[in-house]
Amino acid sequence: MCAKSLTLSQAIDGMLFYKRAAGKSPNTIDSYRFLLDKLKLYFQDDPPFASITRDQLIQFFAWLRDEYKTGHGNGHGRHIENLSPKTVLDIYGTASVLWSWAVEEELVEKNLVRTVAVPKASDRVIETFTKEQLEAMLKACERTGIWKSRELTTTTRPTADRDRAIILLLADTGLRAQELCNIQMKDINLESHSIKVVGKDNKERVVFFGKRTGKALWKHLLPRLNTYQPQDYLFVVDYPRDPRKMTRSVLMHLLKRIGERAGVPGVHPHRYRHTFAITYFRNGGDVLTLQALLGHADLKMVKRYAQVAASDCARAHQTASPVDNWRL
Repeated sequence: MCAKSLTLSQAIDGMLFYKRAAGKSPNTIDSYRFLLDKLKLYFQDDPPFASITRDQLIQFFAWLRDEYKTGHGNGHGRHIENLSPKTVLDIYGTASVLWSWAVEEELVEKNLVRTVAVPKASDRVIETFTKEQLEAMLKACERTGIWKSRELTTTTRPTADRDRAIILLLADTGLRAQELCNIQMKDINLESHSIKVVGKDNKERVVFFGKRTGKALWKHLLPRLNTYQPQDYLFVVDYPRDPRKMTRSVLMHLLKRIGERAGVPGVHPHRYRHTFAITYFRNGGDVLTLQALLGHADLKMVKRYAQVAASDCARAHQTASPVDNWRL
């Protein structure tokens, strides 16, 4: 098949195959596919990839911004809304990856996406947990919510030690959800308080945790200390009946439910990552070390964390200024 007859959908499939072969993680591939589905939805006739023009791409991004609707919700109904500016920007970036790949493969002469103005997306507010919220969630690990069938009745939770270890490890390391789920016993060193992590695009790094988190991990592992194998996963579900690796979706649901019992809204794994990063700067950490600990490819997000921490310091000084408070 010649380059001129290669369709849009075939080009997308080719790029995804190439990225998988290059070692991109399954989550990255799924993200690429999800975002590029919008491109296939707009170009429903699946035109030859090389025939797509700059003007058509401009119209595509205008359609995404103004006309495309997305829905989310539960059994009580779906909420229909426009795509967020951040999502439109993500689609722009992924489309640029597609066209860059096509240039390398000599399917097109240049990356047309880069000739289109970058969609504007304001930075989202970085939400963190307070000490009190973390304490409430750790306490919420201990007992179930109130039974619907029996008023004011709760029971102890058999996974309390596991869930406390999860919360402390997320808050102490800034691990991504999938990174935490992928930890195997061979990756952990309880003596040096370190974990070898395989992050995005299979890049390895080492993260560290404190003494309290180490004690929580040891307590979580105590029932398996004499039986676990190096390839066993650190966090599993249905232990000991039918132990299986914890998935990212199960982890997200678990943390959300713990947050609901603790009265903490908006709980998700990445909020622990934000909390770790901001607290790291508040306690005097440096940019380059945090970049290494978080596994970021560049400093963009790390600098955002630094800006948030700096603004916190400015606000703290406004309320604690000796000169202002003492009225000198």
